[in-house]
Amino acid sequence: MKVQRRTLLMTAAAVAAAGAGAWLSWQRIAPQASLSGAEEAFWVTRFEGPNGEAVDLAALRGRPLLVNFWATWCPPCVEELPLLNAFQREHAARGWQVLGLAVDQPSAVRGFLQKLPLDFPVGMAGFAGTELSRSLGNPSGSLPYTVVFGADGTVLHRKIGQVSESDLAQWAQLG
Repeated sequence: MKVQRRTLLMTAAAVAAAGAGAWLSWQRIAPQASLSGAEEAFWVTRFEGPNGEAVDLAALRGRPLLVNFWATWCPPCVEELPLLNAFQREHAARGWQVLGLAVDQPSAVRGFLQKLPLDFPVGMAGFAGTELSRSLGNPSGSLPYTVVFGADGTVLHRKIGQVSESDLAQWAQLG
């Protein structure tokens, strides 16, 4: 009887420790609130597109905006781009805009976009895009990272990792 009780207590302690460790790990990578002033700073930012065209974020303000931080070398980023492209096509008439911010080299993005053209603008955020994503609530700087802004310019939702159709369906209701 003592052995069973001891085994049960040790198992319970191990489960509790594992749960606490998982919770702490999640807290380190879970999306967090934007840094003070980050949303305002975002809207005055300008990027260059892959072919040198201007991507002015102020021009996108006033309607719902889905911003996706991605890179050509990131498999889940590449996998979700067709889904984001379909979302843009499907919801543009309702005012939605998708913006891709490439944390990558312009030459790599140009080559990628020749193979998979996108219906939404892409800004060349470069490696500074990692810091921008951190300021918008991505503590680890992980890719892909998606931020959904409302028409009023405030962040409504954040997601670290690959988006799903159900994420997009949920976010479409916000706009």
